[in-house]
Amino acid sequence: MMRQAGRYQASYRRLAERYPSFRQRSETTELIVEISLQPWDSFAPDGVILFSDILTPLPALGLPFEIDDGRGPIIQDPIRHTDQLSALHALDVDKVRFTGDALCTLRASLPGEVAVLGFVGCPWTVATYAVEGGSSSTYKVIKSMRYSNPALLTQLLDVLADQIAEYAIYQASSGADFEWLIWSKPFIERLVRQFKAVHPTVPLCLYCFGAGGLLELLPGCGADVVGVDWTVDMADARRRLGPRQAVQGNVDPSVLFGPPAAIEAAVDACVADAGPRGHILNLGHGVMVGTPEESVAYMFELSKRPVWA
Repeated sequence: MMRQAGRYQASYRRLAERYPSFRQRSETTELIVEISLQPWDSFAPDGVILFSDILTPLPALGLPFEIDDGRGPIIQDPIRHTDQLSALHALDVDKVRFTGDALCTLRASLPGEVAVLGFVGCPWTVATYAVEGGSSSTYKVIKSMRYSNPALLTQLLDVLADQIAEYAIYQASSGADFEWLIWSKPFIERLVRQFKAVHPTVPLCLYCFGAGGLLELLPGCGADVVGVDWTVDMADARRRLGPRQAVQGNVDPSVLFGPPAAIEAAVDACVADAGPRGHILNLGHGVMVGTPEESVAYMFELSKRPVWA
């Protein structure tokens, strides 16, 4: 389940009170493992997702960032000029060793049939932070760069595609059974090729929020699974993606605020629309803050009904 570890869980909130820095929680091996296992301890899902952030590898590429509780991620020296690219370098694995160590520990701690899921942000997503200097509602700077300095933007995306691929390879080599990607087509294709050259049997899931108008393009990216957000009708997504494309999703996260009957109806509809094979049941976006834990538990319970086995 997307964002299955997080603030909706009382155990996470208690831990966050003891360790108020998000970066400490997401960059300390022991804390990553503890947080990643909290949903496993509560719900015993089929997969355990690495607790991390899409910006985690940036300092290992030469681009430091901070996280402000009110503003979110902040990059003090965002990339706006070609000469700044010289500060970027190949992934320094020693600076993300906590990720590899956490994945090794998770893999050793869990039964073999439980998947350990790593994830990375895709080049465009990470580039928006690198160029904007943080979160943005308009993406004005990076959109302007696309037209005013496309060569710089392409160079940046090339670097990010290569190095995020190396980070995904490192995760898979450390014990991740499955990798999760987020959308940007030409650079996703590059990333997928690089990853599959090293780990051809590790499945990749490509998740594309807000890409309902682009579904037909996604199978060509080379990912094994396409994650569909909750705004897209699953039956229509199946038709547009084709019968051979495995899909993941796409229950509306807000339904978890409803009664059990509403959750069951939404899950049943999603499974029916997705068809009898090639479907990973999931939310269409992350678990929302304030979601009742018992609702998350109920969705996991529904997902294990033998009628769907």
